[in-house]
Amino acid sequence: MTRLNPNQIIALIVALFSVGYLVMAFQIPTFPLPRPIDSDLFPKVLGFVLLGLAVCLFLEKPKAQDIPEEPSPEALNQPLLLRPWSRVVITSLAITAYALLLVPIGFVLASTALGFGLGWYYGYRRHGVNLATSLGVVLALYLTMTRIMEVYLPTGILPI
Repeated sequence: MTRLNPNQIIALIVALFSVGYLVMAFQIPTFPLPRPIDSDLFPKVLGFVLLGLAVCLFLEKPKAQDIPEEPSPEALNQPLLLRPWSRVVITSLAITAYALLLVPIGFVLASTALGFGLGWYYGYRRHGVNLATSLGVVLALYLTMTRIMEVYLPTGILPI
């Protein structure tokens, strides 16, 4: 029996999550009036893409450089907030804060703050470019979702 590598274990977890997500997506009711893009299309596409990516991750052959080595002394001497597992925890906390702030401050501000904040935390120091990119991507998504797809996104404190 062959042993699963870490990527395959993660792929199985993601695949289970995507199957559960797809089950819920197929329970979304469709509108009685015909529409070119119904409310269930995006979740279904997202679920199938996630499942496909999980399959690709499972089938990917690990390379020698993908196998983690023992942490170097330099990595162990880094400040606590810059260690690899600390980054995972901080990113998870940022996403949790994003989810909690999405309705009160709105999609545009919360998403821009998340993108800019994580870019800054991960070491990108051109703050003007970081802010412009975060805001540009968020506004493009917001306008596409609200104006073209007619999806409600919380406006929060902005009068959009």
